[in-house]
Amino acid sequence: MIFLAVTMGFIAENIRESITEHNRAKEYAETMVADLSADTTALRADLTYTGFSVHNVDTLMQLLSSSDIKSISSGKLYWYGLYGGAQPSFTPNDATFQQMKSSGSLRFFKKSIAREVATYDRLCRRSISLEEGDHVMFAEVRKLRAQIFEFQYNKQANDLSNASHPEKINRNKVIAFCNSNPPLLTYDKSIFNQYVEMVRSRFMDRKIVVADTLLRKANKLIVDLKKEYRIDN
Repeated sequence: MIFLAVTMGFIAENIRESITEHNRAKEYAETMVADLSADTTALRADLTYTGFSVHNVDTLMQLLSSSDIKSISSGKLYWYGLYGGAQPSFTPNDATFQQMKSSGSLRFFKKSIAREVATYDRLCRRSISLEEGDHVMFAEVRKLRAQIFEFQYNKQANDLSNASHPEKINRNKVIAFCNSNPPLLTYDKSIFNQYVEMVRSRFMDRKIVVADTLLRKANKLIVDLKKEYRIDN
């Protein structure tokens, strides 16, 4: 009888502990879903910004490869050249993950969910590493741009730009600016070539791939967390 009582007590304690861990896992899952939802919003904006920038940089390269610099309206050079200095930035909302990691609470998650979370975190670290590696290149791009474009006209182009929301850009004003001819500081082809090569070295296309992968992983993890822990929308 004593053995049976001890055994039943042990089983009951395991059940209580399992219920407690499941409830804690659900609490963490709910806050992680909120973090991931914020990430998806930021990543979509990042993809829009970077994609728009890459498109304009490609246009600049086509212009320079097909025409003599002096035959291109300088407004176009200012506008499309502006995006070589684009600086997309994504910072993951990882407070819940870091808390779980430091406290050992990731064990509360189902193993397949915990693996997904760890994979997503590794991808976030990769994205941050890419951005950190781009900082030096970004600074050099800005220096070269300052040798080509006058500040006041560069600012005019920048004021017209809203790359995070391309649909909000006033197209008529952009067309008018592109058809204008504000002065450049130089028409030296070698400086333009250095600028374009430096911009190409920033590998913004790679950033799009990483951000897109992150977005897909975040969306899948949200779905799996909601399903596993019965989280309402």
